[in-house]
Amino acid sequence: MNEKEKAKLILNLLNKIYPTTPIPLKHRNKFTLLVSVLLSAQCTDLNVNNVTKGIYPKYNKPEHFIKLGRRKIEKLIKSIGIFRIKAKSVYLLSKQLMEKHNGKVPKTFEELEKLPGVGHKTASVVMSQGFGYPAFAVDTHIHRLAQRWGLTNGKNVIQTEKDLKRIFPIKTWSKLHLQIIYYGREFCKARECYGLTCKICTTCYPNRKSLIKTIKA
Repeated sequence: MNEKEKAKLILNLLNKIYPTTPIPLKHRNKFTLLVSVLLSAQCTDLNVNNVTKGIYPKYNKPEHFIKLGRRKIEKLIKSIGIFRIKAKSVYLLSKQLMEKHNGKVPKTFEELEKLPGVGHKTASVVMSQGFGYPAFAVDTHIHRLAQRWGLTNGKNVIQTEKDLKRIFPIKTWSKLHLQIIYYGREFCKARECYGLTCKICTTCYPNRKSLIKTIKA
């Protein structure tokens, strides 16, 4: 099975299982989406949603978090991993948004990635889910699945993103990012499938016998 055949098979399968892809992180506006994506690093979406459901009804603009200050932000998100670092980033990016962007979330990769705590993956999610711009946000989970499915041999998320963008049509990127995440959580789990049991793995590699060890991003 060549690369194009594999890509078509994966797209068809994912479109059947996940015809719609709701955004997993709950948010009220582009700013709270940005904050939630930042908070989701090394943390589950469920945990982030559980924390932010008590925050966003009252605090949902940059000026709100500036008034709160770092210490109070820490208290609000203390059940989230590395909460002190994240609280600092949320506070500083809120200040920067007010000082340089009139309180609005910028709509370019360049400007987003200049914000404290915002890397390329976070910027990609915001560009895609917030502004509808074609982007393919690749995290460690998508990196692992892309290796299992033979879509990349990249040693990091940067190379994996390049490979996936080359293989799949641009119009599919934003939805496919979420489809792969949902599929990985449900069928191709890190410590259950190992490249041997899910529908995509068995269809792409029917003769595979050995566990697939993926290169960490």
